[in-house]
Amino acid sequence: MARRKPYTKVVKTDQIRADHVRGMGDTVFKGFQCLNSECQEFIFIQRDQIGDDFEIICPTCNTIMRSGDESNFYDYDLVDTRSSPPTVIETGQFTILHDDYIQEAQEYKYCIICNTIKPLHLFDLHQSRKSGRQGECRLCKKVYNTIKNQTRLTDQHREAAQKRRMYLDLSGGIKIDSKQIHERFGYRCFKCGKDLRNVTAKERPLDHTLPAVYLWPLTSENATLLCRDHNGEKSGRWPSEYYSNNELKRLAVLTGIEYDVLIAEPHYNPAALQHLQDSKVVDALLQKYAAYMPEIIKLRNRILQHEGFDFFKNSTTVSPAWVRQADTEYQRVIRAKDNSG
Repeated sequence: MARRKPYTKVVKTDQIRADHVRGMGDTVFKGFQCLNSECQEFIFIQRDQIGDDFEIICPTCNTIMRSGDESNFYDYDLVDTRSSPPTVIETGQFTILHDDYIQEAQEYKYCIICNTIKPLHLFDLHQSRKSGRQGECRLCKKVYNTIKNQTRLTDQHREAAQKRRMYLDLSGGIKIDSKQIHERFGYRCFKCGKDLRNVTAKERPLDHTLPAVYLWPLTSENATLLCRDHNGEKSGRWPSEYYSNNELKRLAVLTGIEYDVLIAEPHYNPAALQHLQDSKVVDALLQKYAAYMPEIIKLRNRILQHEGFDFFKNSTTVSPAWVRQADTEYQRVIRAKDNSG
């Protein structure tokens, strides 16, 4: 099936392209403050220029941060207060290893639209790019979509709804009790704490804590209550890509999802993959969503790339023509990934 012809096109004129951003769409930086406590310089270094044996010189105060070195922030005595007079158990220095400091530094990249440098997590995933992230930041992409989507037609909305339904069918979601979820979260947005008692249902959406795109179900036990803004920010992202570590620990308690799963890399629901081992399930899926075969092919190729599992092989009805198209698109994605690496 031919790809649906786009209904609209955003024609850009006089687009601002800063010289220092040209060619930097896939360059990732480490960002950190100088370890000299009297210096306020914030330093950006390209990630691929920081090897195991590094030496970074602050351009403002010339402080050197070097692999194997450390910075001392105070001397200490560890005192046993149970004795009288108190006895000193240990003396030492409070130090930060430069290797640890650089290792835990936040990662950043430039947005090719607004020309600003932002934390890496503010860019959506894009596996075929060298950086693993989109060229434009999430804010610029959101603004772009609001422009383009002003002219979306009814059939496009219907198609998007059917795609969502396909993922829900595969994830095995069940009917949920919204009130139970609202009460468990105290009618407050988990991310910002906004009171959601006296707002419409649209303003307090339930989030797939583990994204539906990875075939995880939404249930009364595992859903997260978010305000509309934070639901939009979180949409499609794995918990570890959006929440802080402390938030992930709280989320594990509230949703019953294991902490190790929340902090892991994005991965597909093993139960859903097992479901796709059944030829009857695969054949029914292909028939039900035949009008959206390009989306099924994308799903097949993503699962094949990440899990090494091809559910087309479990179908007794899929045409070899669809398999060839899927294989062609899969090889295109693999080549693009290899070239970007």
